[in-house]
Amino acid sequence: MSNVSLRDQFFWLGQINKASLIINSDEGILDRQMAPKFAKAIAKVLEDGAQQGAARPETVITFEPLLIKAGGDEITMIHAGRSSQDMHATARMAMMREDLLALAEALVAVNETVIKLAEEHRQTIVPSYTNGVAAQPTSYGHYLHAISNGFDRNMQRLCQFYTRLDRSPMGTTVLNGTRWPLNRDRMAACLGFNSIAYNAYDANQIFSSEYGTEAGFVVTSIVLLIGNFIEDVMQQYAQPRPWILLREGGDNTYVSSAMPQKRNPGILNTTREECSGIIGQAISCAIRAHNIPPGMTDARSIEIHTMLKNTCNTLKKFNKILNALNVNKERALEELNLDWTASQEIADVLMFKYKLPFRVGHHFASQMVSYARANNILPLEFPYSEVQRIYRETITGHAGPAEMPMSEAEFRATLDPVAIVNNRATKGGPQPAEMTIMLNDANKTLAEQRKWIGERYAVLADAEKKLNSDFEKLLV
Repeated sequence: MSNVSLRDQFFWLGQINKASLIINSDEGILDRQMAPKFAKAIAKVLEDGAQQGAARPETVITFEPLLIKAGGDEITMIHAGRSSQDMHATARMAMMREDLLALAEALVAVNETVIKLAEEHRQTIVPSYTNGVAAQPTSYGHYLHAISNGFDRNMQRLCQFYTRLDRSPMGTTVLNGTRWPLNRDRMAACLGFNSIAYNAYDANQIFSSEYGTEAGFVVTSIVLLIGNFIEDVMQQYAQPRPWILLREGGDNTYVSSAMPQKRNPGILNTTREECSGIIGQAISCAIRAHNIPPGMTDARSIEIHTMLKNTCNTLKKFNKILNALNVNKERALEELNLDWTASQEIADVLMFKYKLPFRVGHHFASQMVSYARANNILPLEFPYSEVQRIYRETITGHAGPAEMPMSEAEFRATLDPVAIVNNRATKGGPQPAEMTIMLNDANKTLAEQRKWIGERYAVLADAEKKLNSDFEKLLV
């Protein structure tokens, strides 16, 4: 396989020319006796382009003069039934396939790290937040599995896009085909495409205007999730005693130039900045495709490939962030016990065990929290006598036990964040049994995705090996 750094549009124009020569000679469109001469000319152009510092023209009209110089005017006979439109479209889609597979590898690698961390932290109990406020206890593993689900959906979008992209436009010429009886299916197979883009107008005029925008949708969904995660971690950096930080040193953090106490999370800031830049590139793809008639070149910018490569690099950087996370389990538990994140559990238990209407129990718990905050009382220090008093005042005029039905021991146990997580009973919760089910499923999915990537690479490698082998036979 060619050097990855040289798999540019010049490379793919070379592959298209090889395939055109082989197929059209076999199909009788070209005089087979001319094939060796034309093959040597193509080989010469490609060899010259592979030299250090050599020019590598990326358009048909700049590539063809090199062919003419090496093989004479007659070599333009291989251009039968072709156009720069279908050749450029095919080269771009071939390049984008490889960009997407590289992106898929980086995406799966990140998700493997997320799931590994989720397994490590399935029993690490931490606060969760809604509306920017501490809400309920959960396990960090449960949170990470949710992040993994987001990356899995990203991978699904990528795979679906790859399937739509994996159709060869070659043989459609500009928009309505050609009088030459081209073997489009064989051309698609030679270049590793799964099938052909059947409708000639769609291939070069419609789809070519939309694939950049779809690529933008794919990368946007990825970097939005990365940004959400980074913001969650950044919230902790605003606290004097965070429960999650990055391990210091290296590319992770740096000391402020003025304030010696500060350890700025450099990699979080730069990765978030890169995510914003990628979203800007994605929006640019949509703007380029906006308000143009079919077939215009605006939407086919090479910046699409840059956007995909940037996203791949950002995922690799994000993987470094994941591997640098330092979760302080004891501090997380302390954070939970500094606030009333267990208050809903009190209302739930009162209804579940003692048949108290939920809204009454909710009101009681809310009144208790208001009193505690007004008097600066932490959950573990709240006097049971005040629990009983507030309950009696709340129950007045409502159905339910006249006195607080929970004993002091049960009340204290209900406030335990670890017990709350372990006692969850619904599917998809953070309790150990459900975490085992979800993490096992996630690992199976990751294995399937690795297999999918490997199969796609194998198809491309096999097609390229056969094309090069068939081409070399013409050189003899």
